[in-house]
Amino acid sequence: MKLPAPFAAIPVSLSVTLALATALSSTSLYAENFDASVMKSMPKLEALYTHLHQFPELSYQEKNTSARMAKELSELGFDVTDNFGGYGVVGIYKNGSGPTVMIRADIDGLPIVEQTGKSYASKVTTVDEHNNTVGIMHGCGHDIHMTSFIGAAEQLMKHKSDWKGTLMMVAQPAEEVGGGAKAMLKQGLFSKFPTPDSVIGLHVSAGIPAGKVGVVSGYALANVDSVDITIKGKGGHGAYPHLTIDPVVIAARTVLALQTIPSREVSPLEPNVVTVGSIHGGSKHNIISNEVKLQLTLRSYNPEVREQQIAAIKRITKGIALSAGLPEELAPEVYVHDDETIPSTYNEPQLAAKVQASIETEIGKDNVVIAPPVMAGEDFGLYGRTEQNVPITLFWLGGVEPQKYQASLDSGEPLPSLHSSQFAPDYPLTIKTGVRAMTRTAMDLFNGK
Repeated sequence: MKLPAPFAAIPVSLSVTLALATALSSTSLYAENFDASVMKSMPKLEALYTHLHQFPELSYQEKNTSARMAKELSELGFDVTDNFGGYGVVGIYKNGSGPTVMIRADIDGLPIVEQTGKSYASKVTTVDEHNNTVGIMHGCGHDIHMTSFIGAAEQLMKHKSDWKGTLMMVAQPAEEVGGGAKAMLKQGLFSKFPTPDSVIGLHVSAGIPAGKVGVVSGYALANVDSVDITIKGKGGHGAYPHLTIDPVVIAARTVLALQTIPSREVSPLEPNVVTVGSIHGGSKHNIISNEVKLQLTLRSYNPEVREQQIAAIKRITKGIALSAGLPEELAPEVYVHDDETIPSTYNEPQLAAKVQASIETEIGKDNVVIAPPVMAGEDFGLYGRTEQNVPITLFWLGGVEPQKYQASLDSGEPLPSLHSSQFAPDYPLTIKTGVRAMTRTAMDLFNGK
């Protein structure tokens, strides 16, 4: 999932860094034994992180990663079901009567050649569907997610006398292609296992300093749709355009007209994006082709806006084509990739408030920021869109080394984004913060806070 550069200018200074160190070591309800427990686990967690980082696997190919997650959960005492919805893993631990809390982490990597220069950098390659050799990298931080996930599971098991209920750990495959949550839900995640009372997750941020957490209430991430448009025409010689109906000209008119959807058709109070990311047509300078292909990405929050975008695209493309003189049978073809559609992530406000309060208590109020919604997509949102209407919240886990973050603010140089070949989080501080934030949130939810 690709995200924009820094959410906001979050100042970092030596005094803040010292305050952060103090907050991370003292504010827990579980006092010194909890902080000491996290610190004791850090060498193991850091080793797990570097292993996962060095051996990433692409979506739908996460066999070894899935097995490692199953092994870690099994060793902690969970009842584990593997290969669920593909390479998904579900760990259940029943600890008396109480609510069911689900914690989710995604496990797939991206087809990126890593260029961080780190000693633990991924050198894994694979052959893609086009028979090209590509690198694989955890460029979206899923290795951080998995490590924090296992760390939180370990702490919750060590401190199980402090909570009652059912803990549901879900390691989800294929997030990067929008298929993993769909597959696990389709196979019966909320029917074959206890239906959770709440679902929580985290996502590393390339725009927040490590040691801090960002929380969003309401819409946090966008609806995402991939749309293909095939614009047809009547080709011929480039020297005799009057004898043709040029699909390149029709495509050019269409690209500009589509921008009137967000600017003139959808309410200005409803955020939405229509981007033409690819346009291909023709084969030679002096040949007018028979068709041009466009590839679009659509973004929105409101499901009704998504439907409005798609309807407008179909109407506009057909209208322009027919106005150029094409017959009805040569009207453009608009194909929406329903298999790749991702709904917006809506952080249920009451749950988001509880998550924020828990994390503020754990790591200090100064280390929790209110993050804005973004137009990136995450299939985490699907867990809140089932018939059970389960409240969900995904929070941002700062991943940028604090001094590098401050240097970026001072110089104006952008930081490496998620999905960048140079993205390298400050993993020790990020993981420690993630484990503490997630563990405290889950414990509070179990205890009705």
